[in-house]
Amino acid sequence: MGLNNQSAISSTDSTISDDALAFNKADTTLVDPLFFNYSATAQLVIDPINDKLVAANLEACQLLGMDIEQIKAKRVSQLFSHCFPDLIVFTQELINIGRGWCDHLLLDTNAGANERIEINGTCKVVGDIMHVYFSLQPVAVIDQYREQSDAQRHYLSGIGHWGRVSRIFQEFEQENRLILDAAGEGIYGVDANGTTTFVNPAAQRILGYSAAELAGKNMHTMVHHSHSDGAHFHAEDCPIFAAFKEGVVQTIEEDVFWNKAGKSIDVQYTSTPIKDDGFLVGAVVIFRDISQKKASEKKLMAALNEVETLKNRLEMEKAYLKEEISSEFNHHKIIGRSQALKTVLQQIDLVAPTAATVLINGESGTGKELIARAIHENSERSERPLIRVNCAAIPEDLFESEFFGHMKGAFTGATSERPGRFELADGGTLFLDEVGEIPLHLQSKLLRVLQEQELERIGDNKTRKVDVRIIAATNQDLQALSVQQKFREDLYFRLNVFPIQSIPLRDRREDIPLLTQHFLKKASNRAKKNDLKLPVSELEKLTTYQWPGNIRELENVIERQVILAQSGTIRFDNSAFMQTDTSAQTIDTSQPKIMTDDELKQQDRKNILLALSHTKGKVFGEQGAAELLKIKPTTLASRIKKYNIDIRTFQH
Repeated sequence: MGLNNQSAISSTDSTISDDALAFNKADTTLVDPLFFNYSATAQLVIDPINDKLVAANLEACQLLGMDIEQIKAKRVSQLFSHCFPDLIVFTQELINIGRGWCDHLLLDTNAGANERIEINGTCKVVGDIMHVYFSLQPVAVIDQYREQSDAQRHYLSGIGHWGRVSRIFQEFEQENRLILDAAGEGIYGVDANGTTTFVNPAAQRILGYSAAELAGKNMHTMVHHSHSDGAHFHAEDCPIFAAFKEGVVQTIEEDVFWNKAGKSIDVQYTSTPIKDDGFLVGAVVIFRDISQKKASEKKLMAALNEVETLKNRLEMEKAYLKEEISSEFNHHKIIGRSQALKTVLQQIDLVAPTAATVLINGESGTGKELIARAIHENSERSERPLIRVNCAAIPEDLFESEFFGHMKGAFTGATSERPGRFELADGGTLFLDEVGEIPLHLQSKLLRVLQEQELERIGDNKTRKVDVRIIAATNQDLQALSVQQKFREDLYFRLNVFPIQSIPLRDRREDIPLLTQHFLKKASNRAKKNDLKLPVSELEKLTTYQWPGNIRELENVIERQVILAQSGTIRFDNSAFMQTDTSAQTIDTSQPKIMTDDELKQQDRKNILLALSHTKGKVFGEQGAAELLKIKPTTLASRIKKYNIDIRTFQH
């Protein structure tokens, strides 16, 4: 339908005349090129039957925010899409009467706005061609011109009238003197030029100016000249001036005024227009100092942010503790009564109440983590978490993130903000297990945090204070490594404040029966074999074995034999122990047994398992399983994959 109530709209392409901006050269006889193109108002020529734009002048291009090519691609119905039925009615009026006027149609501009416009329209038929001519002006612009015209007429009405305007503010001030003096809010009046007419005491107190200093001055220039960031505030954009220009009350919840000392004041204000005989002559402004309110809001927001930070930290701690629980660590006490163990316990009692850094030395599997937990649980930090970090398990490229945390977007994969282990341990204890495995070039960063108790997350320039006690553990000789320049000497001395030597199981054999009973009960419950018995003769085998894998090896051997037990009695044959030790084995003088290929594979797998148990799951590097087995690390990795061995079961 065209604009004349038809259902289909023709989309016939048109051409553009560069001189007259007419779309159809055949129609240029209807449009005077010179006067049409440079008319002071926007002009459109339309074909109402075919819903087509015939011509547009320069002012129309500016009003629509389009160039000629864009206008050419539009249909009339598209320009008035929000009021198309009203456009049809108006067009019918023009066709029937010949001319008309309206101010309620909405024009769709290129900026996405719906501009209300005032249209003077005519309809002309030349030959067989009917065209409708629109002269368009934005209603807002017309209203502004009319108000300016009214103000001009008001101004030209004489000096006597403006004297009367001045008296209006004087009378207002006199009639409301008691209220103005008693009001806690600042109140002042301005005339239509923005000149101050009166100021109440509260306004003088808040702004720091006296009434005499403000009287007759432009109030915007004096106290409202800049935004909060110091950028210039143009008077034509001022809501206070808008009140007496537009005649509408302006209420602003947040803004700033500037006092005499040049300091910004957070304010909330209302600007109410004042009229005389229907003419806008100025405004009365009531404002309130909300600086204290803003400060309180900032404190509240800071408190909420702190609560959110603590919440996130607690969630991280909760996740970490779940991770610790899932590692099946369920014994918190050190079992044994040997003299060697008593010496260690005495050292724990001495150092636990202090804030001293502790370095626990000892072979793998001797219970260094149990010592660290005992120190923490007997310290003043026991209410805060003990955060454990296996330094050997952290890739070099993730070391800083794991220890110090990162911000969202700090690197690829950093999809959210994350605190590091130091922040999680704030107020508690950080246990650095296998500290000797930290790469040399990263040790300086760790040393700085240990010394200064300050850190920065990756991607953040904010320095964060932490209060962390350090307990480190290693199965290496850090002093020897420092001499070889494989470990920083200053870091070694920083860690070695109070050294504790964990005791290998072969040096505390009298504790083996107690440990055996503990591990037997634990393994029996897991295997649901609670009626198992351990003969004294079998226990003697355990006490005479050298235990190169220490307590961890003892636990693994017992668990394995519990699983294999079928007669209700635990038995330990030579295959239960590591083949590298012969002290507890009986010399077998019989002929060697010929093993099948499957038996050889089982033997090889068992040997790898024992090596991984001894090295706590460490495959590569110094004192790793590959070095222990005297094979290449790549060969060992291939066999681990071949035998489907999960090394994570040994890393706890």
